[in-house]
Amino acid sequence: MKQVVFRATVGALMCAGMLRLPEAHAQSFPSQPLELVAHTAPGGGTDQFVRLVGEILLREKMVTQAPVISNRVGGGGAIAYNYAKGKKGDPHVLLAVATGTFMSALVRPDLGFSLNDFTPVAFLAMDPQVVAVTGDSKYTHIKELIEAAKREPNSIVSAIASATGSGRLFQYMLEKQTGAKFNYVSFKSGSEAGTAVAGGHVHLTTENHSEVAAHLESKKVRVLAVTGEKRMAALPNVPTMKELGFPIVVGTGRGIVMPAGVPREPVVAVENMLRRMMASKQWKDYSAGNNFEENFLDGAQFRKYLESRRDEFRDFLTHVGLLKK
Repeated sequence: MKQVVFRATVGALMCAGMLRLPEAHAQSFPSQPLELVAHTAPGGGTDQFVRLVGEILLREKMVTQAPVISNRVGGGGAIAYNYAKGKKGDPHVLLAVATGTFMSALVRPDLGFSLNDFTPVAFLAMDPQVVAVTGDSKYTHIKELIEAAKREPNSIVSAIASATGSGRLFQYMLEKQTGAKFNYVSFKSGSEAGTAVAGGHVHLTTENHSEVAAHLESKKVRVLAVTGEKRMAALPNVPTMKELGFPIVVGTGRGIVMPAGVPREPVVAVENMLRRMMASKQWKDYSAGNNFEENFLDGAQFRKYLESRRDEFRDFLTHVGLLKK
């Protein structure tokens, strides 16, 4: 009888252990270093963002192994997105998305992406654009730039990080409202675009504040306007586009997605990590320093936000000739 009881007890314990396996599996995530993927070169806004995320996750001990930063540059983001798409079901791949470039890829049928190829995890903040010219530029007001671009179409050269990103989207909206026509030169990152302005190689850039900040300190670049809802704390004397009479609000949304097919448990785990990350002092300092407009959205909310912007980006890409009418 004792032998029967012993066997029954062992069997029950084994069953209980087996029932706990999924929980143990969830607790072990991540079981290897997270791979944080950026579509821009080192120094770009998305690269800076993803490196910060990795640094905070490690410093706050939310992961035990340093995340691997993976810069996959080219194709207007398509190389990075295609890489993440190919990692279907892998919970250790986190793709940092700049919503402008990401949405542009999703609405282009020739690239072969859809939102169903990814798992939205969280939207964290909006990173406003700036209108920045060389420090000694003769243009001291954005209206002067606009008038020059109307008077001599394509004479004003603008450095952009992507032909489909938020910087280009802003100028599309400005051209649509004013009739101006700018000339565009694409760079691998917003930081390279900012350097081109600082060196006097182009007239302006409309990338993120973080990508020209160093040049502002050296006075090689000057900001004429910002594109957020309100003035930036770092640039209190610089007006918004709305204040200047142009009702344009544009920014680079900063978010994280995972490949499609990832189990629910790791998705929730990463979502919770990002919530905790945003409460850290390091994030708060970076966010304030770069004038982020914080607005946390969970995975379901982030998906709805992306879906709501499809028509806007179809119109934009049709205008720039990447979609047929």
